[in-house]
Amino acid sequence: MAAVSELVSALDAELVRLGYKPSTLVWYRGCWRRLERYFASRGAQEFSLDVAMAWVDEACGGFFEKEQAGALKATDIYVFRVAAMLDDFAVHGSVLRRYSRSVSKLSAEFTDVLAGFQAWLRAGGCAVSTVRAYGTVAGEFLAFTASRGGLAGLDGAVIGAFVATLAGYAPKTVEHKLCAVRSLLRFAAADGLTDRGVLETVPAVRSSRQARVPSVWDPADVTKVIEAIDRGNPSGKRDYAIVLLICRLGVRGVDVKRLRFADLDWPGNRLSVVQAKTGQRVWLPLLKDVGWAIIDYIRSGRPASDCPHVFLRHTAPIGPFSDQDHLHQILVKHARVAHVSLSEKRRHGMHSLRHTLATRLLEDGTPVERIADILGHQSVHSTGVYLKSSLGLLARCALDPDRPAQELAR
Repeated sequence: MAAVSELVSALDAELVRLGYKPSTLVWYRGCWRRLERYFASRGAQEFSLDVAMAWVDEACGGFFEKEQAGALKATDIYVFRVAAMLDDFAVHGSVLRRYSRSVSKLSAEFTDVLAGFQAWLRAGGCAVSTVRAYGTVAGEFLAFTASRGGLAGLDGAVIGAFVATLAGYAPKTVEHKLCAVRSLLRFAAADGLTDRGVLETVPAVRSSRQARVPSVWDPADVTKVIEAIDRGNPSGKRDYAIVLLICRLGVRGVDVKRLRFADLDWPGNRLSVVQAKTGQRVWLPLLKDVGWAIIDYIRSGRPASDCPHVFLRHTAPIGPFSDQDHLHQILVKHARVAHVSLSEKRRHGMHSLRHTLATRLLEDGTPVERIADILGHQSVHSTGVYLKSSLGLLARCALDPDRPAQELAR
């Protein structure tokens, strides 16, 4: 490991290169000085993640106890990121994308490459969501290679170093990111920006769609969360309408964030959504409770704004939610108020409410084709995965080993 002072100095130079604001750098430098003093008090000269996390725990007045109690403040998380960023930089020699979403990492040359790559994807008939998602990963990859010779200097060692930054991600996420990298390299090789042989160094990661079991909620817990939302304040009115849209109609979180007033057909009691994932428009019934929740928010909760989006952030600057905001914090907030535990072993983000709706519809005997229409699936095979999330449905599929083979054959 590098000496703490050398690591801090190198990271400082990297953040300057990446264009971090002076005010942000002042804050980071203050944290680094405190951390260096802590290391010195421990007699530690080389950077150690264990010592850094001990500093985080002390600086935040019990970071890990607060984390268990769900009482972390934004300032606590920022302090944690200081230590985590140092560790990532020590291991990978790079500031990973998750620490700098708002910071432009790309030179003019790489910005042009990224724009060309996205145009190439569009020309190839890729969906809007694919172009956006692959573009995000391509930006991460280009930023990572910036201090390693760029595309022209790519080799197996650089690819391996980038793959190492994906440790800890779910296999499906790693598979997605590496698919995006392969697409970028195909584009770059065709344009003469890199050697085509580099493609062979990108490892294959298999993540079977059918191996996944969707996370679902107990219906009673969903009811508790909905009832726990305080509709006496603007944010509560907004959160209530958002949760109802997802758990009653199965609308994806990204489509809820992008919902516009023009999408609401009040006379026809329905709404339309152009799905970000497929680019297809679907029409859904505007159920009574959902419709009144939206009306209540628009009339009594929504900040004054000319923005065409229905749902807005309630902190300055007022505007629509960003694409990076998965609304997870909304669900966690109200689940804690409802005293509904969220297991670390299962994902319980907004999308899990959509899984729950699909599972319940299957259990109620709704035809798979109808559920696929409701959820906006382009294939019933995508809908069939929800069979695995219901023990009741699985039990119906089980074979009785004591029954004669002739009966089973009938």
